[in-house]
Amino acid sequence: MPIDLEAEYNNRARVPEHPEILAQLDIDAAAYRAASPRAQLGLAYGPTERQVVDLFAAEARQAPNPLAMFIHGGYWRTNHWSSYSHMAASLNRRGIDVAIAGYDLCPQVTIAGIIDQMRAAVLFLWRQRQQRMMVFGHSAGGHMTACMVATDWKKLAPDAPANLVPCGYAISGVFDLTPLVKVSMNQELRLGDDEAKKVSPLFWTVPPGRVFDAVVGGAESDEFRWQSRVVADGWRKGNVQTRYEEIPGANHFTVVKPMGDPTSAMVARLTQLAQSVPQNQ
Repeated sequence: MPIDLEAEYNNRARVPEHPEILAQLDIDAAAYRAASPRAQLGLAYGPTERQVVDLFAAEARQAPNPLAMFIHGGYWRTNHWSSYSHMAASLNRRGIDVAIAGYDLCPQVTIAGIIDQMRAAVLFLWRQRQQRMMVFGHSAGGHMTACMVATDWKKLAPDAPANLVPCGYAISGVFDLTPLVKVSMNQELRLGDDEAKKVSPLFWTVPPGRVFDAVVGGAESDEFRWQSRVVADGWRKGNVQTRYEEIPGANHFTVVKPMGDPTSAMVARLTQLAQSVPQNQ
C-alpha cells in the first residue's frame, strides 16, 4: 500500500492541539527574555531582518563557557526565532551559553539558501568568540543541525577550524527531503528531485570524528521516526558516532518539552555534548 506522504508529513494535522502548544512557546520565550537582562538580542550575522542571533549567556562558570546554537523549526517556511528563547534556559543553568538563530523563510529563499544562512550564523559566532560549538535544533532545525555537523568548515572558511561543529543533537528532523517533493507544502519549498537530494544531509559525506544524536517522538508518524533512524544508521556506517532515541509518548510538538527541565535526560545529554566540544584553538 502506498505511503500517504501528505498525512505522514503534516504534523499540525496530526496534533490538533498544536495552536495551544505554539502559543505557550511564545509565552515561555517572552518570559525568559524578560528574565535575561544580560541577553544580547538581534545580533546581525547577515543583511536581512531575520538573519540575526539572540545570545543568552550563562553566569560565568568556566573560562569560557561552552557554546551551543539552537535552530528552530517550521518546515523552513514558518515560525520566528524569538518564540524559542527559552530553549536556552536549562542549558544556561548548566553553564552553557546559547545562541538562538533566525533565518529567512521559504518561498522567499530556498532551503539551500537557509543552509547557507545557518553556516553564516555559525561563522559569525566563531569570529565573535573564537569558539567551536554544539548545534541543536527541532524539525527543520533538526535538518539544519545535521547540515552543520556535516559541513567541511575548513573548505568553506579557511579561518575556521575543520571541526567547528563537532557534534549535533537533532530533534524530529527530516534528513531525506525527497519525499517532500510529493507533498502540498512543496508549493513553497520549490524542491525538484535533484535539489531535494542535494539538500538532504542523509546523502552527504560527513567529515570523520563527528558525533550526532537523532531524537524523535514516539508518537510521531512512521515517516518521522524513519527519518531519524535512517540518518543514525546511515551516518554510523560512515564513521560518525550516532545515537537514535525515541521520546515515549511525545508528538512532534511536545518532543521538545524535556528541554524545559534542567534535570531531564535530554538536557543532560545536550550538556554533555556541549561540554565535549574542544575549547583549544
